Amino acid sequence: MQYIEFDSSRPLDLIPMGRIAIDFNPVDYFKTLAQSDTFKKYVGGSPANIAVGLARLGKKVGFIGTVSDDRFGDYVTEFFQNEGIDTSHVTRAKNGEKIGLTFTEILSPTESSILMYRDGIADLMLHPDDVDEAYIASSKALLISGTALSQSPSREACLKAMFLAKKVGTRIVFDIDYRPYNWKCADEMAIYYSIVAENSDMIMGSREEFDLTEAITAPGRTDRETADYWLGKGNKIIIIKHGKVGSTAYTADGSYSIKPFPVTALKSFGGGDGYGSAFLYSLFEGKDIMDCLEMGSASASMLVAAHGCSLFMPTVEEIEKFIREEKAQYGEMVARG
Repeated sequence: MQYIEFDSSRPLDLIPMGRIAIDFNPVDYFKTLAQSDTFKKYVGGSPANIAVGLARLGKKVGFIGTVSDDRFGDYVTEFFQNEGIDTSHVTRAKNGEKIGLTFTEILSPTESSILMYRDGIADLMLHPDDVDEAYIASSKALLISGTALSQSPSREACLKAMFLAKKVGTRIVFDIDYRPYNWKCADEMAIYYSIVAENSDMIMGSREEFDLTEAITAPGRTDRETADYWLGKGNKIIIIKHGKVGSTAYTADGSYSIKPFPVTALKSFGGGDGYGSAFLYSLFEGKDIMDCLEMGSASASMLVAAHGCSLFMPTVEEIEKFIREEKAQYGEMVARG
């Protein structure tokens, strides 16, 4: 069943918008940040990772975002270009704002944390003038990252893009992507998350992220109540993630659950972006919802076993090979059972 209809005549499959950042992941594993001396640099930021993930899976991807006007800005845009991502709408910050930096602390395979530098940041300088109707109309779908709603003028740029997408029939995917930085209060989050969630076609988020979205209107909902509410607002797919327990996709005809594939994890972050890109790839391909979930879960497991995120996004062949090997080792229903 095709839950979301996409305009196949459009040249781009997805335009994510939001933050492009740089991750510094420690090479000397399982130490605190204070003890770590050597770091590996990667392109980061959830919408940027999803863009790279989809490009690696063979889809045509654009991007709307702002980066610093310096060597780090060169680094991320050149990385995008090498991945085949259109950067015609990636602008440069005009007043010296710097790209976001994230230092990760990998204390164990299950215990990780991140330290973000998010003040005076380039990605939140995305301006409504940087968003144009023709570009959005060239894509089957637009992905809005919740972090991009945290501050003006990026907030207004996202809302403008949302309204233009509604106007031209571009499908809207809302990745709640909660980060505590830059938000002033919980009510502010709930207001702007809800505006986008009420206008989207698909929402992805953890239970915590949905709780934040619903903090004003109806706190304390169950997963089923959450899904029914947002489906009732016009969404076609609601994905609620529960980390190591797995995730469930809710649609008008029922719910579908998946578990993580077993891997030896290196870190506890990054899986969500692999999940999102592989799920969306499968959705664009018209796959069954359980196949979408399986591809997403497999990519997520591969990413938590990798040192970084963007550089390690898998190809279709790599995901399919991983699934075959996992099923041969653990049984056909390893993730679906």
